[in-house]
Amino acid sequence: MTDVTGASGYLRATRTAYDIVAVDYERLLRDELDRKPLDRAMLAAFADVSRGPVAEVGCGPGRVTAHLRGLGVDVFGIDLSPEMVAVARRTHPGLRFEVGSMTALDLADGALGGVVAWYSTVHTPPEVLPTVFAECHRVLAPGGHVLLAFKAGDQHWHRDRAYGHEVSLDVYWMPPDDVAALMTAAGLVVDARLVREPDATERPAQGRQAFFLAHKPEGA
Repeated sequence: MTDVTGASGYLRATRTAYDIVAVDYERLLRDELDRKPLDRAMLAAFADVSRGPVAEVGCGPGRVTAHLRGLGVDVFGIDLSPEMVAVARRTHPGLRFEVGSMTALDLADGALGGVVAWYSTVHTPPEVLPTVFAECHRVLAPGGHVLLAFKAGDQHWHRDRAYGHEVSLDVYWMPPDDVAALMTAAGLVVDARLVREPDATERPAQGRQAFFLAHKPEGA
């Protein structure tokens, strides 16, 4: 288990916020994928190419972890928030969930066949993203894949309330070209991009949604 007691300010704020909202987050979003066919298509593409164990980093209450398991993926979840992990374990008792940080994964080099970061970088300051992508590269076996979902745009805003609770969270929307450049600099090869418009449940506030499928080259 990764020790997050000395985490930087944004990690502490993110952990605290999601500890607060964990139960209501799971209740409000448990069926969200049912109405998002393009999101499911990217998860299905990842499931088709991934081999070996997969970690969903920033897994929250485990809904995407469970979806991937339903697609036949050997997957487990990691989240910064102990309360989120507790909710995930209660909701999906047959799956494995651990507390940890995507900036310092408690995993050996080359241990994974895949990494999924499903909107889990949206609270990460842009200057920390190289660390996140370097960790993805480190824990992936050559040929392993990364699936990244994030908010496409170029803005930073602060949330004082979320999922019915008072919180303190920064949210970053990132230009897709900038994210692709950071992933490339970390040694990952971006294979596919999907940028979709907000659907009826998201517009206008949620903006455009981006999904990248990338891999670590053989021999890396």
